Amino acid sequence: MTSTPDYIDDFADFITASPSSYHAAAEVARRLDAAGFGRVSETDEWPGEAGRRYTVRDGAVIAWVQPDGADPTTPFRILGAHTDSPGFKLKPKPTIGAHGWLQAGVEVYGGPLLNSWLDRELEFAGRLTTVDGTEHLVRTGPFCRIPQLAIHLDRDANTALTLDRQRHLTPVFGVGEASQADLVGHLAALAGLAGADVAGYDIITADTAPPARFGLRNELFAAGRMDNLSSVHAGLVALIAAPASTGQILVLAAFDHEELGSETRSGASGPLLDDILTRIGAGLEASVSDRLRAYAGSWCLSADAGHSVHPNYPEKHDPANTVVAGGGPLLKINATQRYATDAAGAALWARTCAQAGVEYQEFVSNNTVPCGSTIGPLTATRLGIRTVDVGIPLLSMHSARELCHVSDPVALSAAIGAFFAPER
Repeated sequence: MTSTPDYIDDFADFITASPSSYHAAAEVARRLDAAGFGRVSETDEWPGEAGRRYTVRDGAVIAWVQPDGADPTTPFRILGAHTDSPGFKLKPKPTIGAHGWLQAGVEVYGGPLLNSWLDRELEFAGRLTTVDGTEHLVRTGPFCRIPQLAIHLDRDANTALTLDRQRHLTPVFGVGEASQADLVGHLAALAGLAGADVAGYDIITADTAPPARFGLRNELFAAGRMDNLSSVHAGLVALIAAPASTGQILVLAAFDHEELGSETRSGASGPLLDDILTRIGAGLEASVSDRLRAYAGSWCLSADAGHSVHPNYPEKHDPANTVVAGGGPLLKINATQRYATDAAGAALWARTCAQAGVEYQEFVSNNTVPCGSTIGPLTATRLGIRTVDVGIPLLSMHSARELCHVSDPVALSAAIGAFFAPER
């Protein structure tokens, strides 16, 4: 996939298929299946020979290409990303209401830009689990809406909007009495189940407006969940297209729960990546010393979205390191190691982008604006693997609908492809 229109159309399809982390993992798995990767279960014995494989843990997926001739000290090239995005998660006993309106009980997931979720047609999406442990993906399509108070009833709304997370962010999905409705039963029916069959669920909100290209030259792209499906998709496209033999074991690690701090069994602070790399090493009969030697020669790209300069708020950005939309992917740098990039990583990224034929931009925060973080420092700390933080520039990060330039996701995927290829 070389043309920008083809790439962006495919990216839009990927986003549309992935309203939740569980749907994203399923869509990655579907595409890997179509590309000839074999799925392995964590409960099975894994083959040790060369091959293209993947495994899924909840809303996370790890895929890898083990080339012919790999030995116990063969290094890894890892692309790390995450499948979740900020929004709202369905509470237990979710069917509530007041004054004739049916409403859904939700709690805030991660750090969404709250006002951006108002007055949009939202869907519920995620997984239902039956008593026997079987999981079922479900999505409603346009279903609910968080209505804002009219300007006539809040004359200060345009100057001092304050949203109480408990009172003001409860979506409506119909009219009537809560005792006469059953939201979980509705979700169950969509999955072909009875409401009584559902023992648990992980259901989140997603914006239902389709991704769109627009602008003077059609170079702008808006969609939900680009933080961080932009990196998951770019890494997936690059891994599928990677050469069969590179002298390295190539890995796509798409974690869940980054927006919550990653401290879960499927998050980057959990054991998932270490488990997979250990099992790959076991198949190669690697000793503990061999594994450490392999890690010492390995690299990880932590790919997560960053900030483009905002034309209405330029004072929020570093004046000497101004990131522009369409200027290429980011190299993310922070003195306190909120990003894991160091001088050696910067040199690797420079070589990688030169090999891919793409320009890149350096991102650093304004000293008065707190810097976010990524899975990069977590991976570097857990495994000791050299890690570089990169990503595409966005406007409106953590909004229900984010904005980028169409060329930047394409360039990021090309750079990841070069990262996965032998250095020239």
